[in-house]
Amino acid sequence: MMHAWVTRSAARRAEAVAVLLPVLVMLVIGLWGLDRGGMWRDEAVTFQVARRSVPQIWHLLHSVDVVHGLYYLLMHAVLAPHPGEVALRLPSVCGAAAAAGFVAALGVRLCRPRVGLWAGLLYAVTPMTGHFAQEGRSYALVAAGAAGATLLLVRAARSTRPGPWCAYGATVAVTCLLHEMALLLLLAHAGTLVLARVPARVWRVWIAVAAAVGLVLLPLVLVSQGQSAQVAWLSRPGLGSVKRLLGLFTGPARLVTVPYLALVVLALRPARTRPGTFSLQAVALPLVTVPPAVLLAVSRWWPLYDERYVLYALAGAPLLAAAGAERLAARLPRLLPHAALSGVLAVTLVFAVQLPLLRRDRVPDRRPDNLAAVSAVAHRELRPGDPVLFLPSIARRSALAYPKAFRGIRDIALSVPAPASGTLYGREADPGELRRRLDRLDRVWLVAAPFATAPAWYPGNATERAKLAVVDEQFVPREEVVRRGVTLRLYVRRPTYTPVIPTVRPRPERPSAGRAGPGALGSPPGPRR
Repeated sequence: MMHAWVTRSAARRAEAVAVLLPVLVMLVIGLWGLDRGGMWRDEAVTFQVARRSVPQIWHLLHSVDVVHGLYYLLMHAVLAPHPGEVALRLPSVCGAAAAAGFVAALGVRLCRPRVGLWAGLLYAVTPMTGHFAQEGRSYALVAAGAAGATLLLVRAARSTRPGPWCAYGATVAVTCLLHEMALLLLLAHAGTLVLARVPARVWRVWIAVAAAVGLVLLPLVLVSQGQSAQVAWLSRPGLGSVKRLLGLFTGPARLVTVPYLALVVLALRPARTRPGTFSLQAVALPLVTVPPAVLLAVSRWWPLYDERYVLYALAGAPLLAAAGAERLAARLPRLLPHAALSGVLAVTLVFAVQLPLLRRDRVPDRRPDNLAAVSAVAHRELRPGDPVLFLPSIARRSALAYPKAFRGIRDIALSVPAPASGTLYGREADPGELRRRLDRLDRVWLVAAPFATAPAWYPGNATERAKLAVVDEQFVPREEVVRRGVTLRLYVRRPTYTPVIPTVRPRPERPSAGRAGPGALGSPPGPRR
């Protein structure tokens, strides 16, 4: 009896270590360089919206960003005590750590502790995981919810009580409310039930739970359809998108990708299981393949695909690789006498190979833009009382994220501020009113997004066209400051008594040597969900 108790105690300690160690590693990676000194445009949206009042957030969701509504309300509570960049990103760090723990717990439950340990650690050191662990957006939390829901599905399918199924349904519903693309998780779970050959009783309960989740999500889906212009920037994916996603899931270095895929293939060798048995492969394979495959296929006709939207599917990849490593260890017991330690050392090597990418990812200029740098330029060049014209209106995001740098300036085009107008960037004056305001000025600063200064750009909005027309007709450029992500240009009124040849005195700052996006984890510019 004592021996059995000692054995069970040792097994519980091994399981606890297998789950907690990946959580701690993910926390360290997530907290490393968390305050990188600048928000980029998506994070800035989270920051400025979450700092509004709850009625103002609710007002905004009627016209834009309803898919992030629950996340904004959560971040409103998080940022209320002490708003800042660390607080903005801390929930994502916690979400990534929780996801690593859930991945490890799945490996422990479906196989053995060392498989869970390997899978959880491999998830934690994957650059894609580390990238979104430091993003002030909902994707890391969605990944945690999806991994947790998958673990709850495995537990609920083996139970006859309603409690586990209620917990599963509630977790799926909350995860989908954080981002509606997580709804594809239900298709992955359906694939798991098929591979596990569960009895009809389990199918009936799961279908009822899935239907309840669908009813909860129906209002969000209907409202978001009316806001589909937010994803108009997405393009149809091709074979390159598939290859890129594969590199993101396994790691971009070939030294990592090739062994990783070899272990996944080894894990997929068919094994005999009893009906109703949840094997690791039955859980991980649909999770890593079904959501990306469905979204990629749909996006060939209706572009909706972005790598961030299927981050939660990444959890299946390290589980399969760990299962392959377990089979390899079983075949080579003499070569791998200490399999658990060998696996940990292998993951450490993977981390070392990908460490340069993780380090570069913590540099602000690896994001598409750095609004802190933009605000620093504005703070140096602008003075209280200076008239400022934002072109287009989304260029106002730097002022909303870092208002101190723009304190005291006169926003010429703004009619109703962003919080009061229920918009992200405020409601601007109509073209006639804008012309009257500009007629009274002798000088104006233009804060422009890079694409807005290109000769080929033609805005669809009448007010934006009026900005361009009045500036070209009535003003000449006097001074220019170029910083990656923004152009500040001082215009003075054109003399009427003599033709003037525009003279620009550029003072560009040296651009960063980094790419415009976050390395292998970048995203194209444009309005975002």
